[in-house]
Amino acid sequence: MDLGIMSAHDQLVICLCEITRLLWMLLLPLAFLCVLLVAVLVLLVLGVRFWLQGIRNARRARDGRPAVAFFHPYCNAGGGGERVLWCAIRALQNRYEDINVVVYTGDLGVSGRVIVEGARRRFNIVLPRPVHFVFLRHRLLVEPGLFPHFTLLGQSVGSVFLGWEALTEFVPDLYIDSMGYAFTLPLFRYLGGCRVATYLHYPTISTDMLSVVRERNPRFNNPDYISNSLLLSAFKVFYYFLFALLYGMAGSCSDLIMVNSSWTLNHILSLWRSPNRTCLVYPPCDVGAFLDVPLEEEDGGGKSRSLVSVGQFRPEKDHQLQIRAFKKVLDRSRAALKLVLVGGCRNQEDEERVLLLRGLCQELGVADRVEFKLNVSFDELKKEIGEATIGLHTMWNEHFGISVVEFMAAGKVVLAHKSGGPKLDIVVPFEGGQTGFLADDEDSYAQTIEHILDLPAAERLRIRRNARQSVARFSDDEFQACFLAAMEPVMVMLDR
Repeated sequence: MDLGIMSAHDQLVICLCEITRLLWMLLLPLAFLCVLLVAVLVLLVLGVRFWLQGIRNARRARDGRPAVAFFHPYCNAGGGGERVLWCAIRALQNRYEDINVVVYTGDLGVSGRVIVEGARRRFNIVLPRPVHFVFLRHRLLVEPGLFPHFTLLGQSVGSVFLGWEALTEFVPDLYIDSMGYAFTLPLFRYLGGCRVATYLHYPTISTDMLSVVRERNPRFNNPDYISNSLLLSAFKVFYYFLFALLYGMAGSCSDLIMVNSSWTLNHILSLWRSPNRTCLVYPPCDVGAFLDVPLEEEDGGGKSRSLVSVGQFRPEKDHQLQIRAFKKVLDRSRAALKLVLVGGCRNQEDEERVLLLRGLCQELGVADRVEFKLNVSFDELKKEIGEATIGLHTMWNEHFGISVVEFMAAGKVVLAHKSGGPKLDIVVPFEGGQTGFLADDEDSYAQTIEHILDLPAAERLRIRRNARQSVARFSDDEFQACFLAAMEPVMVMLDR
């Protein structure tokens, strides 16, 4: 019996030896195959790079000047990011007469002339020279609706394919991503052989997002079914950490990194780790349009006062917090107050969100005190801000906060969220004087609203004056000066 056992043991040892010998014999061919595949990949990349550089050299020989291309698939959207785009183009054209400017856009339903006219009408920005547009056919690849799950990864992969379409349509000398599609940067740098820069409004992923998931905190980007599950939360943390690593590697490819706020700066320095190439350039805000709003001292006697909120009806804007805090104020005060929610609806989902907010107002019994102003004109927006006592903002970790700047330019008392850009850059002391107020939950918002309304009119006026004077640092002229100073080292690298 022992002999039988030993025999089986010997057979097992012989079998293992044969398998080991076979694997060792296969190791060399597998190593050779891997080297061969890597070599083919390198040759393919080099071949594509030489092909694209040949296209660029032919274009340079034909035009006789370098081309600067902005990647902005939604350039006709009319938001704050688009205002930055057109101000940046105007600044470059004013400073450099010997460059061509190109915009990659996915706005297929309009012509370039209509897009430029829209920028003039919405933002009062007139470009010194024409701009060439490259219309991209596959913008759907970066639409969040295409990726109901793993949205960050899906949009990032989609942006690479959209970037490839842009690169093959036109090869620039300098590529500027002005919408935050970081994964296009290595594509243009290593395949296109371009200089690359980026103006970043908001990091695709932030350390705050990682903290929310790690702490299993339910928010708009971390639904209850994930925050309530230890397994799903652990998987999402791993997914976010892996994505953050790839995001940092892609972003670090940029020759120049411009960010719009101190909050964004801190996150990008943590994720991209390129401090020598990163600088803060505040976005251009149309502060001049609100400076003619009267700043005379208020007369409180029985006059109805309003709180105004300006922002798209997106979940992160947290309009529910505004309504619930307003309800608490009404419960403790008999003052004639109203809340005006001004904002844009981009699609049916936003319109459904407005219906839910109206339902919340009915549920809380404040429907007669809350007004919804949807997709209003600039004149009506300015009218609502001008008539308000308090400018309200409730988004957690707003990257900058253009509406907060507009409130302050109009001389309103601002109450913003104690986080992000409003806390770090905007609602900060000016020459030692207070410029506004910050809060972070329903109770603190309600208490601060009551405090503002109870202030003597002279004290409110002092705060409003400080606020208006402080926003000059966010003007178009300041943006142009800072943007051109940041761009100078990259522009001198272009052969003219």
